[in-house]
Amino acid sequence: MTVLIAGGGLAGAAAACLLGPGALLIERASAAHDKICGEFVSTEAQGYLRRLGLDLPALGAAPIHSVRLVHRDRMAAARLPFLGYGLTRRALDAALLDLAARQGAQVLRGHAVRGIEAGGLDVAGHGSIPGRAVFLATGKHDVRGFRRQPGHPPEDLVGLKMYLRLAPGQRADLAGHVELLLLSGGYAGLQLVEGGVANLCLLIRRDRFAAAGSAWPGLCDMLERDAPHLRRRLAGAATLLDRPLSIFRVPYGYVHQPAPGELPALFRLGDQAGVIASFTGDGMSIALHTAFSAVGADCPGIAAAEGRTSCAQLRSAGGPRLAGRAALDRPTDPGAGGGADRGLTGLLLRCYSKLLRAGQQGPQQHCLFLNGQYHLGIHRPVAVVLIEPDQPCRTVPVIVPAGVVHDGIDAQPLNRDAPAKRRPHLPADIA
Repeated sequence: MTVLIAGGGLAGAAAACLLGPGALLIERASAAHDKICGEFVSTEAQGYLRRLGLDLPALGAAPIHSVRLVHRDRMAAARLPFLGYGLTRRALDAALLDLAARQGAQVLRGHAVRGIEAGGLDVAGHGSIPGRAVFLATGKHDVRGFRRQPGHPPEDLVGLKMYLRLAPGQRADLAGHVELLLLSGGYAGLQLVEGGVANLCLLIRRDRFAAAGSAWPGLCDMLERDAPHLRRRLAGAATLLDRPLSIFRVPYGYVHQPAPGELPALFRLGDQAGVIASFTGDGMSIALHTAFSAVGADCPGIAAAEGRTSCAQLRSAGGPRLAGRAALDRPTDPGAGGGADRGLTGLLLRCYSKLLRAGQQGPQQHCLFLNGQYHLGIHRPVAVVLIEPDQPCRTVPVIVPAGVVHDGIDAQPLNRDAPAKRRPHLPADIA
């Protein structure tokens, strides 16, 4: 029987590419469309896309070789240890769906999944469609009766995205870089995508958005007052959307925990499996990772042919229902390219260290104590380093609770009175 895939975003489309004739993908949108996404394609995501057969430069993706971290008038930059790309989700999702169709998968567009039932899906306009397994890949849209249940209330944050045509000089200066701007009450990401268009995505507290009139022009005015660098970037820029794309109360930090009695042939992919913080540089790679893991757990023969480790093997205690449990792990497949120490997070930490050295406070260690473990904070929730006692330092994307980090780069100083056995050992390039 066919594997039914609910959702045609990165995770669903990648799974359909792998399954080919054994998949039926149902996508609610009738045509390709823009989505809220920073659209940074990391080295891990590139590895998965290469294996699927996609050529990012051929799609017009903008190369990104460096990262800049900006706070008010201060900026630090570092060269990425890999070549990243900027590519719109409109182009990437469309290319993956086209590839899935060429691989023999059935793609049904313009029809919403109304419900999940044992042995199939309830699809608008088609009724009940049977299948041997269901891959739930609807992104941030929940299916009735299968809503995600975060362990804590979502933070009161508003996400916004706008495409811009920058002035020629600003576009030339931004080319090859992804810029992360630490703002009062939020943060933003800016980079080029195909066609020389700039993608500005930001996450901001709802009260700050309300103070700006809950409208894009007022928000831009407020941000330009707070962020001189962004004011220069936006000077003479033209907006390319009638209004910004928006999203509210995203359940950052959510990781699906299978409940007793959950459908045994239901796999959660992408944001339905786990939600990582925005702008960590790994959102797309996680979506692709869950697709490969789910296909490997459901179809071990495909996994063996691909020479990869399925999630079921990685999580020996789990079964097919746990295929998405690795959603927030770094890809373990060497073919995906890169490891934790090569990702954007490590570069951000070095940039943060440079910002501290450039500031009046001098080069000091900043650390916070969370859930019995030390974390080195940059800015909630951009990225942190997990430092475990007597273990090598490793970078991981983690959500830091609201209120711990304020206004960009502030953080708690390292507690020098902490017990020696819990004292973290900071690498020289971070300390």
